[in-house]
Amino acid sequence: MVSRIDRKRVVDTALRLLNEVGLDGLTLRGIAKELNVQAPALYWHFKNKQELLDEMATEMTRRMAGSLDGGPAAGPYGGTWQEMLLGSCRTMRRELLGYRDGGKVFSGTRMTDGAATGPLDFVMTCLTEAGFTLDAAVRAWWTAYNFTVGVVIEEQSVHPVPGQREIRDPAYDQSERERRIGAEYPLAAQAGREMFGDLEQGFEAGLRIIVAGIEATVGPDAAG
Repeated sequence: MVSRIDRKRVVDTALRLLNEVGLDGLTLRGIAKELNVQAPALYWHFKNKQELLDEMATEMTRRMAGSLDGGPAAGPYGGTWQEMLLGSCRTMRRELLGYRDGGKVFSGTRMTDGAATGPLDFVMTCLTEAGFTLDAAVRAWWTAYNFTVGVVIEEQSVHPVPGQREIRDPAYDQSERERRIGAEYPLAAQAGREMFGDLEQGFEAGLRIIVAGIEATVGPDAAG
């Protein structure tokens, strides 16, 4: 028996449907309906939803790879390792925000091929050529990487629909939050505006803290 669909078509459909229904609403049955096939047909390609999510994350990586490894879409990051790290994290955030729940899909999944190795080697090469030991380069990238993915997950909780920043989850109504906890916990109430207000500014500020910490602790010019 030959399936009328292939893995790529299933994954492309799943990524498109993800933007409509989100991760919680994404089901193999829904994908099958979108493809006009019976759900069992998908099991020729994916044993379960986790296998599909792994392939979706890998396809997301393939799509962003050219931007992360200095390919044609990357643009000039500049000549320093700091600019490279800032540019790579900004690119990753932008790409993941293009998918509803993109941070959650990307986090904790396993690559099904070597799509991530080119970008990783590019970053390691830039850092080691700048004077990092390989161990320090790995720690630096892993810290910045996890910060970026974590911020995207939080950001997509506030603004769940890609490209529609005007849509904000009502749970993040800061005025209501301050009314509810402000009397007893005034500083925590005020902190919410910094954490969930201008998310672009918050990401940039946090990223620069990460880079400054790398400079001070494991960078080539770090003291002792």
